[in-house]
This record gives sequence, structure tokens and C-alpha cells, in this order.
Amino acid sequence: MTGAGAELRDFSLMPKKGPSIRVLIVDDEPLIRWSLAETLLDSGYDVSEASNGQTALQVLSAAQAPFHVAVLDYRLPDSNDLKVLAAMRRMSPWTQVILMTAFGTPEVVSGAQQLGVYRVVHKPFEMSDISDLVQQAHASRFI
Repeated sequence: MTGAGAELRDFSLMPKKGPSIRVLIVDDEPLIRWSLAETLLDSGYDVSEASNGQTALQVLSAAQAPFHVAVLDYRLPDSNDLKVLAAMRRMSPWTQVILMTAFGTPEVVSGAQQLGVYRVVHKPFEMSDISDLVQQAHASRFI
């Protein structure tokens, strides 16, 4: 369609159709949690948050629909080991877990891998990379 009455329409800002990828963010640092949530919300993800391990497990068990991906901090006020990851894997084995840590010793990484973590991300990391990583984690569920 061309001519004086033609108008150009930009569909790039329209919401995506279909079910949203559900992501649970677990971090005790409010600024990190907020940054992750805003980044993922801007990318169209459906985001829930928890500030500690106990709350994360409550959110996971009370969820109306399963979470596709969880972004979990290794050190939380009520956990500084892999117990929350292990509980999450038992409760929701289909949820891909991205473990964030500034304490990524070989033992921590190996233990997380044995528990089926999708990836261990070392802090600090580029916030701009998190959307792609969540997408990759989600897509890996179908491979």
C-alpha cells in the first residue's frame, strides 16, 4: 500500500503472543533482585521474586503453574550451600536453574552440576546477558 493515505506500522513493540516464560528470581540483595526482575520483565518474561531460600520454596510449591527457569543465588540469609538448589530440583525437576555465585569454587560448581543445574554464573556478570541465558535455559528443556 503506497500513496498519501498509507501509514507505516511498527509491530516491534507489540506484546508477544503465547505463554510467557515464568522465571523465579531468588536473591537476598534487593538491588540485584530488582535489576534482574526489571531486565527480565523488559524482555517479556513473567517474573516472581524471593529474598531467601524458604520463601523461594514456598513460592515454588504454591505456584499455580510451574516455573520454567529459576535464577538462584548461592548465598542466602538462610542458606549458604546447595540445599535450596537440591530442594528446588526435588520440588520442580522440570525447572531449569541458573545458579549465581561469587563463591564458585570447583566443589560448588561440581555439586551444582551433580544436582542438575543448567549453568553456574559467576558474579559479577553482565545484566544484559541474563535475558539470553534465561531463553537458552528455557529452550534446553526441549532438547
